[in-house]
Amino acid sequence: MLQNKMIQQVVFDQPGDANVMRLGSGSLAPLQSSQVCIKVHAAGVNGPDIKQRMGAYPAPEGASPILGLEVAGVIIAIADDVTQWNIGDRVCALVPGGGYAEQVNTFAAHCLPIPAAWSFIQAAALPETFFTVWGNVFMRAGLKAGETVLVHGGSGGIGSTAIKLASQLGANVFTTSGTDDKCQFCLSQGATHAINYNNQSFAESILSLTHHQGVDVVVDIAGGDFINENLKVLAMDGRMVSIAMQRGPKATVDIFRLMAKRIIWTGSTLRPQSVVAKAQIAAELKQHVWPLLESGQFTPPIDKVFAFNEVVQAHQYMESGMHKGKIILNLCD
Repeated sequence: MLQNKMIQQVVFDQPGDANVMRLGSGSLAPLQSSQVCIKVHAAGVNGPDIKQRMGAYPAPEGASPILGLEVAGVIIAIADDVTQWNIGDRVCALVPGGGYAEQVNTFAAHCLPIPAAWSFIQAAALPETFFTVWGNVFMRAGLKAGETVLVHGGSGGIGSTAIKLASQLGANVFTTSGTDDKCQFCLSQGATHAINYNNQSFAESILSLTHHQGVDVVVDIAGGDFINENLKVLAMDGRMVSIAMQRGPKATVDIFRLMAKRIIWTGSTLRPQSVVAKAQIAAELKQHVWPLLESGQFTPPIDKVFAFNEVVQAHQYMESGMHKGKIILNLCD
């Protein structure tokens, strides 16, 4: 099968709520060096898609303006210099944009093999969250077996992946979420303690649970007023990694506490990183995480699957905050 010049894709004429989206037709750019073309069977729905649709997270220069950052499907074309993949290979992939479409181009080094016996739906839940979690929690924050980690927003796609990976790799995981039901879900994913931050102070709870030693790593998606509370619960020489700002992009920081505890505070966004940086994350995932997937020790929590023509409902569901795990678009039914 060859690349089609015109493909069905999700389009919108101006930023806005979910109803601005519709299915339309568009052209697919020619393959560049080091790229492959994937026939998309399933695509993940993620927070950056919502922000881009609303006009708050534009595509980087040179990337497709079409929504969608992760897909699973079959390679249907390869650039002349690509040697690690063949036409017909089943892959899941991080894409620079364009995932909400029948076909998408991405870099060969950003593809990973779909684990044996996994469906395209399951595999589409992997790339964006796994690249984000591995790149931040394990590469930037350096979480190791035997350490303690606090994962905020544990019931979402990023949070549930962080819980599963950290617990599978030997860390003791604490988490927060906004309802008791979501806290129970977090416990089912491998957290040892889950705190409803709407009912109690997570800082007081964490300090009590750790005998006032605190945690080694905080994975923060909240920002805002949670930042100083995070500094309170970090242990000496603790690390905090910021990957979202759901409670606001600004915080008043207790700098002395950061200094006194020798805290390292870092963070990143995935999409603007270089091709080489993303390839390095992919290589580490293949080495350290893919054996867990192949052995059946780890499957991603998928909350709900929507048909391609239900993309509006999929975004509305994500924005409702009701989901526990990943939301996937199915392009094959």
